[in-house]
Amino acid sequence: MIIIYKNLIDISKKLSCTVLLNESMKKHTSFKIGGNADVFIYVNNIESLKIILGLITTENIPYFIIGNGTNLLVADDGFRGVVLNLQHGLKNIEINKEENTIYCEAGVPLNKVCVCALQNNLSGLEFAWGIPGTCGGALSMNAGAYGNEISDIIEYGNYLNPNGTINRLAKDELNLSYRKSIFSDKPFIISSMKFKLHKANEKDIRAKMYENISKRKSKQPLEYPNAGSIFKRPKGYFAGALIEQSGFKGKFVGGAMVSPKHSGFIINTGKATASDVSNLIYLIKDKVYKEFGVILECEIKTLGNVNL
Repeated sequence: MIIIYKNLIDISKKLSCTVLLNESMKKHTSFKIGGNADVFIYVNNIESLKIILGLITTENIPYFIIGNGTNLLVADDGFRGVVLNLQHGLKNIEINKEENTIYCEAGVPLNKVCVCALQNNLSGLEFAWGIPGTCGGALSMNAGAYGNEISDIIEYGNYLNPNGTINRLAKDELNLSYRKSIFSDKPFIISSMKFKLHKANEKDIRAKMYENISKRKSKQPLEYPNAGSIFKRPKGYFAGALIEQSGFKGKFVGGAMVSPKHSGFIINTGKATASDVSNLIYLIKDKVYKEFGVILECEIKTLGNVNL
């Protein structure tokens, strides 16, 4: 199997990227679920990413981009392909105090950018404090909370084409909507972005961040492995409420359980499999549709042979 990837592995190592073979994806997702990926590469910079992506495209190798893995369910039999992790290589942050902007690369944790904003008296990112994952993932899915979204603060996003060129899309070209962007349907890799914020008092920013994280801790099952909200919010409803009213709060399938704290979350109680999670999702969707006529749409992403 590894023979298929020999050229890619050799070149990645020459580029000083860390290469792991037959790597367990449980180590790389917040769900702590999933089988092994054939090859897992920590990309060390944008130039390495260009070369690796070009080789992957030329040799027609299946690949997947990952950041923190906080919104991802990996199949029990893993992924027959290459996983590229951008966290270690695309992690630069630049503050422009005159423009009230923060430029950051895709691998930067969103929480780190929130702290940078706080330290520089910049407001607008308070809603994102406590949202796990990287900036790339946040832009890709237009992450949001408490009435605000990335679309409220984004100025532009840069992306890498499979052909190796870097292009820029302005805010109105990103097609940002609820948990969706142009990157949801295109083979583009987000490389960096710029957030437009505004000046505010550090004390007020900190207070809002504390208020938001307190809400998260009180309402979300952060003490268990999970992948965040499983379902998008259906128009006119709240997914968690529909699930609870359907009698699924606290219900198990194998090691997967609908959180007793928030029915919009499925938690890994210790030994959950991707099959446990997908079966539980199927039962929930079926019951909610029969009870309320509402079709629940999954928010989480999948990798490998997972049917949601």
